[in-house]
Parts: sequence; structure tokens; C-alpha cells
Amino acid sequence: MTRVVLLGSSPGPDTAPTGPRLAALPGSPTVAERLRSQILSLDPRPATIDTGDVAAALRALAEIAESATESLLILPADSVIHDELIYQITKTKRGALALIAKEPRPETVEEAQPDIVPIDEAEPEISDRRLEGLPIRSRAGKSRIISVGTAHHAVTRPNAVLLGPLHLSPRNAPQLAATCRELAGLADVFGADDDLVQLIVFGLVRNGVSVGIRGRRDLFYRRVTTQEEADAAGADMAGMDEDRARLDHAVKGADGFFTTYFVSTYSRFIARWAARRGLTPNQVTLISIALGVLAAACFATGDRPWMVAGGLLIYFAFVFDCVDGQVARYARKFGVLGAWLDATFDRFKEYVVFAGLAVGWVVSGNGDDIWILALAAIGLQSVRHLLDFSFGIANRRKPPGQLPTLPLTAPSDKELRQALQSRKVERAQGIRGLLKMWSKAGRFRAVHWARKMIVFPIGERFAAIAITAALFDARITFLTLVIWGSVAAIYTLTGRLMRSLA
Repeated sequence: MTRVVLLGSSPGPDTAPTGPRLAALPGSPTVAERLRSQILSLDPRPATIDTGDVAAALRALAEIAESATESLLILPADSVIHDELIYQITKTKRGALALIAKEPRPETVEEAQPDIVPIDEAEPEISDRRLEGLPIRSRAGKSRIISVGTAHHAVTRPNAVLLGPLHLSPRNAPQLAATCRELAGLADVFGADDDLVQLIVFGLVRNGVSVGIRGRRDLFYRRVTTQEEADAAGADMAGMDEDRARLDHAVKGADGFFTTYFVSTYSRFIARWAARRGLTPNQVTLISIALGVLAAACFATGDRPWMVAGGLLIYFAFVFDCVDGQVARYARKFGVLGAWLDATFDRFKEYVVFAGLAVGWVVSGNGDDIWILALAAIGLQSVRHLLDFSFGIANRRKPPGQLPTLPLTAPSDKELRQALQSRKVERAQGIRGLLKMWSKAGRFRAVHWARKMIVFPIGERFAAIAITAALFDARITFLTLVIWGSVAAIYTLTGRLMRSLA
């Protein structure tokens, strides 16, 4: 469950976004009413906080945070937002996540906020107002917010703006409560233009909370205060295909090369077709298992035409292995049984195919020494999975790193930037420096995909089996699996040892 907190009130009973995609709700609901209908599945009784008195609103939010036992979603009540974007924000694995945008308004920085005086000439402190008049200034890093500005707190070279929604996990609720109470004590310092969500994120970042970022990308979010703005938002939202965005988000963003270019380009459409016809992820998993068993049976014949057929079947077994997860994410049907089946039977399909290949080799009269290679492939893959599982468990126990803090009264983020810079210098030394260099090398596309492929993920393994079995023979297949798998094991183990030492 998620505890939802709405900040502010509806723009008015007659203010309702219009458009063909917004006509499904009866009675032409107001912006706030529509937003409430969207969050009912998260929280049937969301809390509403009047933002007229900033100090009182912050104290009220602190009380909610102090008693929170679930995640918190803080939303301005004047938000027009896609359902899918709410879902994506609330399903984040980050301890804190804020929605941002990078599109600047046409106005210049100087026109937007001329009263901030530069701290130094080498790196002037500037603030700007961007995007829909929302008075928020922020500087975002690669994956988290580094600094946030207010009317009286400068931010260096802002490159993004906070839009409003903020999601926090239960572990950050105590810090949110403490931050809100601290901000309430300084309420008279902030300007009338300062937005409440902006102030909260400002306080969290300065108190050392890692606030991740998420862009709107292909989904819609806007805050409205007038009927004209609501109508414009409705028209703009109607021009965006939320279902296509939802389908695209059903595909994992960190898949390997083969999966990305030879499966996910069309498997998502199979997933949508299956979901709309009521197929569950577990049923799709069973289809994948059946195709894998059929592939093994084809390989067991040892005949070339059946080997080719087996290669095609194992390829489509992997396609449906991807489809079951995409159906789960698209239809939002998740379960412990499904996750267990998917992980377990991935291994089953591989190993039964290994057995089929070995049987086919023996049936063809080539001798039974192939079983040595088959067992080597099975053993190597089993050890790799064991290492992956154990490292994942150990890594989850690692406490999060402490970020530098800065007093809320400091007028600029200069000291915070200096602390972050010193951390960068420290991490650039020794093993950490080597890891950082290798991480930066991933910005090059060729290196990025080479790193994806060298670990021999499941997509590459199934592709190697399908191609080598169809074109060559079982010995070549097993040699490919053992050699590539050994390289992957050495690479992965080396990287994890270095990360553990660092």
C-alpha cells in the first residue's frame, strides 16, 4: 500500500481538463476529483493538506510521515497526470524519487530571477524559473538531485526543474518528518513563490537524502490553476498514447544486445495481444516451457532438419520467456508463484535442451563422451547462478552511503558542491578509480553492448544454442557455452571482487 498526500485544493468546481482521452470519467470532474479517482487504488482515503500556511502544512506533513508505515506519495492537488506515470513513480525501487523535466522556457535565466548575486566569478550561482511558471530550480545529476534552489537559496547552473510528485519509501519517512519540522521553523525565510514540494525536496537533499530523478519522457504531467490551463492540459494529454507508453515500459530497460534488438522489438506486441485476451503470465511461461521441451526433443533426434527446427523452437521459447514478464508488467499481474516459475524453469529449459543435444549426439553414433561437455556446461552455469544469487543477497545488506549535508540556512550550495567534489576525488583513487573509469567507458555504445554481451546473459545463451545447433553440431554448441561461459564467469567474478574490496 501507498499513503497518498495531496497538497493544496482543487482549482475550482468548473475546472476540468477536456479531451477525447479524458471523457471516460462521468460528470466532467474537476482536476482534484479526477486526481482522487486515479489514486483510489493506492489509498482510498488520501490525506489533504491545505498549503495556505506553509508552516502549518509542513507540520501536518511531518505528523503523517511520523506515523507512516508504508510508502508516501506526495502530489499537488492541481496535477493533471497519466495513470501510468503515477504507477511508474510508486513502483520505484529508490528510497526517494522526484519527477523532473529538462525543457526550459524560452525566457532567459536573468529575466527569470535577477536577484540572486553570483558567489564567485568562476562558477556563478544562478537560479531560474522554467516550465509552466513553477518556481523551482534544481540541478540534477545522472541519477539523483544534487542541489535545489528557492527564492533565497541559489543553485549552481540548474539543468532541470522539479515538477511536483515525490515518492518516499518507509525508511525515509523519519527523515522527511524531521526535515518538515526544520523547514517549518524557517517558514518565514522562504518566499511566496516557493512551492511546498520544492521546499521538501530542498530540505531532503540538504539533509543528505538521496533523491532519485525520473523524467516524464512519453507520459504527461502538468499543474494547472485556471480553466484555460486545464483545457490546454487536456488537449496535450489527448495527443499522447498512454497505452503505447505503458507497453514500452513493460520491456526491461537493461536487457542484453540480442534481447534488445532481436526479441523486444516485437515481443511487446505479443504481450499486449496476450494480455488483452486474458492470458496470464504463468500461462505464457507454460508456453515457453513447452517450446523448450519440444526443442529438446528435436535436438534428441540428431537429424539436421530437426536440429534446425530445434534451433527455431528454442529461440521462440526465449521469446515467450520475455513475453511472460512483459505481460506481467503490462497487465500489472505479479505474484510470487510467477516469479518463482520464471526463474526456475529458465534453468529447466536450458538443462533439458543440454540433455537433448547430448542424446542427439549419441543417437547419431558420435560416442558418449559428449556428456562430459554437457555436464561441464550445466555445472558452469549452475555455479554462475549461485554466485549471482549470493552476491545479490550480500549487496542488499550493504548500508547506503552517507551523502554530504548542508544547513538549510546556507544561502548557496557551494559547500555542498565542494563536499561532493572531494568525494569524487576520493573515489577516483585505487580500485574505485578503475571501476569508475570502466563505468564511464560505458557511455560509448560499443563498450556498453560489449559489457552486456561478455557476461553471457540468457538471451545470448539461447541465441548461441539456437545458431550453433542449427548450423553445426552439439559439440560446437557445448564448446561455445563452456568457453564463453568461462570468460563471463571470470569477468563477473573479477568485477564483484573489485566492488567488494572497494
